Amino acid sequence: MSHAFMSPPNAARFVLSNATVPAVTLTGFEASSREGLVKADIVVADGLVSDILAPGAAPAEYAKVDMKDGMVWPTFADMHTHLDKGHIWERRANPDGSFMGALDAVRADREANWSADDVHRRMEFSLRSAYAHGTGLIRTHLDSLAPQHRISFEVFSSVRDAWKDRIALQAVALFPLENMADEAFFADLLTVVRDAGGLMGGVTQMSPELDAQLDKLIRAAADNGLDIDLHVDETEDREVLTLKAIAEAVLRNGFTGKVTAGHCCSLARQDEDVARATIDLVARAGISIVSLPMCNMYLQDRHPGRTPRWRGVTLLHELAAAGVPTAVASDNTRDPFYAYGDLDPVEVFREAVRILHLDHPLDTAARVVTTSPSAILGRPDIGRIAVGSPADLVLFSARRWSEFLSRPQSDRVVLRKGKVIDRNLPDYRELDSVIGA
Repeated sequence: MSHAFMSPPNAARFVLSNATVPAVTLTGFEASSREGLVKADIVVADGLVSDILAPGAAPAEYAKVDMKDGMVWPTFADMHTHLDKGHIWERRANPDGSFMGALDAVRADREANWSADDVHRRMEFSLRSAYAHGTGLIRTHLDSLAPQHRISFEVFSSVRDAWKDRIALQAVALFPLENMADEAFFADLLTVVRDAGGLMGGVTQMSPELDAQLDKLIRAAADNGLDIDLHVDETEDREVLTLKAIAEAVLRNGFTGKVTAGHCCSLARQDEDVARATIDLVARAGISIVSLPMCNMYLQDRHPGRTPRWRGVTLLHELAAAGVPTAVASDNTRDPFYAYGDLDPVEVFREAVRILHLDHPLDTAARVVTTSPSAILGRPDIGRIAVGSPADLVLFSARRWSEFLSRPQSDRVVLRKGKVIDRNLPDYRELDSVIGA
């Protein structure tokens, strides 16, 4: 495939000259910007970014790779995925595209098929795809109903070790909060999550027991030194707003760990004053919010024979304006909750710009798949370009936002520690023996 720029040489030292870089992803380099994009020469030596200089200022003795104003990004952070569910669509499709249809289909598939081998093979396929697209950090939620919690966390731990030099992986236990009433299960789940270095998660539902459930979850997380990442208000029902209860519970319990809430769809259905009060609470509680625009647009406001009336996403602009850490992510991939996707953060970013209106201006938009999610996940070393950091970079021929956002950027080049990786995506046929195609 031809590129507007030359691929980096197989050399220990070279310069990506005349590069265009999203300024929000750069550390320690200041320059005038246009739409949040700056020009720079990025010097790579022995697998590290050794300098970031003004165009033309790089050492003459280094090999030059003329980017011709093409963009250079850091590797991406995908902070909300479901690696255990991925790629089951062919054997267990959602019959009607509804949320309940997804729940029922996944439940049936999990009970029938989710052996360690099945989860492992699908997880590996997903990670190979994400790596080829340029991802360096992923957090996955793992369905954690007994006995699946032990199966999936054991698989995850082995996969995390195998991938540690390519993608940093984190895992969250996903389960209905009412299952905490089973003390033996909950104690075992805490042990599994703690031993795996994971996070506590769960799905919040409006109920008279919600406050007590949240208190129990938060106390357990505090006692075990665990952070929390919840699935919240994934509904168009404006009467459902457990996000407020979560913020109140964090403040009530004085929880000092990190709390993340995903989806938060119904917040966009609230009256302005109700939404504003909740956003203020979320900011006070220090909760981070991740929106899943592609999946939520797929599931939300879906009714037979009726065109959807809203986009399904949360109030990301208002949350960010209130100082709440915000990001976007892939969510599900080719499973009953989302029939499509490939764990490609460029696709996620492109669609998020359109769905959430992250443009006009685009100056800091790149943060939602780079610096913001990596900071939320406690890995600020990933998703940014800084002197001394690994030369984990994604190179694009696109020079400006209109070019970048108008095509899938399938001709990108991915560098890991300054070396070009093989970007060939795994063939879906590899999954035929897994999903029974």
